[in-house]
Amino acid sequence: MLKPSVLKELKSIVGPANFSTSPEELVVYSYDATRKEALPWVVVRPRTSREISEILRLANRERFPVVPRGAGTGMSGGSIPVQGGVVLSLERMNHILEIDEQNFIAVVEPGVITGDLQREVESRGLFYPPDPASRMFCTLGGNVAECAGGLRAVKYGVTKDYVLGLEVVLPTGEIITTGARTAKSVAGYDLTKLIVGSEGTLGVVTRITVRLLRLPESVRTLAAFFNEIPVAAKTASAIMASGVLPRALEFVDQTALRAVEGYLKEDLSHGAAAMLLVEVDGPAESTSRDADRIAEIMMQSGAARVDRAGSDAEREQLWKARRAISPALYTIKPKKLNEDIVVPRSRIAESLQGIAAIAERYGLLIVNFGHAGDGNIHTNILFDEADLPKAEAAVKEIFAATLRLGGSITGEHGVGLSKAAYLPMELGSEAIAAMKRIKHALDPNNILNPGKIFLNAE
Repeated sequence: MLKPSVLKELKSIVGPANFSTSPEELVVYSYDATRKEALPWVVVRPRTSREISEILRLANRERFPVVPRGAGTGMSGGSIPVQGGVVLSLERMNHILEIDEQNFIAVVEPGVITGDLQREVESRGLFYPPDPASRMFCTLGGNVAECAGGLRAVKYGVTKDYVLGLEVVLPTGEIITTGARTAKSVAGYDLTKLIVGSEGTLGVVTRITVRLLRLPESVRTLAAFFNEIPVAAKTASAIMASGVLPRALEFVDQTALRAVEGYLKEDLSHGAAAMLLVEVDGPAESTSRDADRIAEIMMQSGAARVDRAGSDAEREQLWKARRAISPALYTIKPKKLNEDIVVPRSRIAESLQGIAAIAERYGLLIVNFGHAGDGNIHTNILFDEADLPKAEAAVKEIFAATLRLGGSITGEHGVGLSKAAYLPMELGSEAIAAMKRIKHALDPNNILNPGKIFLNAE
């Protein structure tokens, strides 16, 4: 715990209204979407990078942990204060500072909600593509920390592809800027890319410069329903091989469909075993042509039914169903492990067959959905508390099978707490040692978000 004199200094830095040790408030900042939790000692809500610098300098002097936090929507435990210490909430740093329409750039603070930025730039005919399912409440700072992907990554890429530069407070308190506002810059090491995806372990991001695109003229959305999961998976591969690049290509299995239908009180699929949700964008003429081509591929590949969204309302209804999957699964079982494996697109069907075999072997219910267009499948193991050991054993087998297929154990959720034990399965000891040396060089006292990514930081 912190000494009274240290608590007094923290309160002085952020002001009494933005400092709390009340038990009720500590609980609010103790957990994320993994439903794991650990109580911090203190919560502070700074407003400026200078305040954050002072907090981190104090932390180094007194050797207490500091855990940066956005909206707490992370799926890997990255913002959980597992060693106590101070939660550094960035919720007050929530301003869109600039939208440069001429140069297609936006500058934001880390607490800006992703969906708020998207709505603001779209009102000006611009487009910020990264689209995590939690976009209506996750923050851009959290997106940067995890290198968030999302539904449109198959065409447009992930957060790192849009971050041009950052302002960052290093773990020892120095404030630096990285990158540039230009399309090109190779001045020195690429510190921007180092910070993006570092899960709040190498610095606290206080300002983000992102590139924007022109808003697509037209969007078309289709949903196809299949009687067999392997047919749906092979159809996804056929779409990607067709020459038409969709901006989203989502796969949803039978159990996920039933959960969503019960959750939303709607019969979306009429008993189908799987769904593909596909979206294309661009000039109106080309999107119409692309949508026709994709519908043709889906019917020729064995779809039982193909529906087209005829209006924006119908389109949003389809995406509402996709985004409802994760909360809907809790209506089936009280516990779930949500993994985000990635395999080569051509091996999705093989991966799903392997996961089904693992589910049968352990007697577990495993649900699969996610980004079929880039091979990123969200594999959810649903279980009761007594089955946790079996669930964890199944996770390890799923990761091993994924790596045998040439994949990765995480595509967009990060390592955090949830995958720290499994990281050596994918990365060699030399690579992990190199990462630890980077961490130690920037954070010699291991005060910034300790206990994440690596089982031990030393």
